[in-house]
Amino acid sequence: MALRIRLARYGAKKRPFYRIVVSNSEAPRDGRFLEIVGTYDPNQTPAAINIKEEVLARWQSRGAQPTDTVASLLKQWRAKKSPA
Repeated sequence: MALRIRLARYGAKKRPFYRIVVSNSEAPRDGRFLEIVGTYDPNQTPAAINIKEEVLARWQSRGAQPTDTVASLLKQWRAKKSPA
């Protein structure tokens, strides 16, 4: 079972809201997931990214790989979290 950290779409039509979830790579996009790791709201200015650090670290240590989109969101979140 390959684990992926990916986005699951919620919200109304034309008003997306995403949960960052850990799921089996074969599960449907908005289907069954194992745990919610965070949220992403592109409707806010700037876009809001909230992540549970402990949960994310635990799943990554178990071998869960982020998708390309989630990896870029994590990069943005880390840059915002620790200003240079």
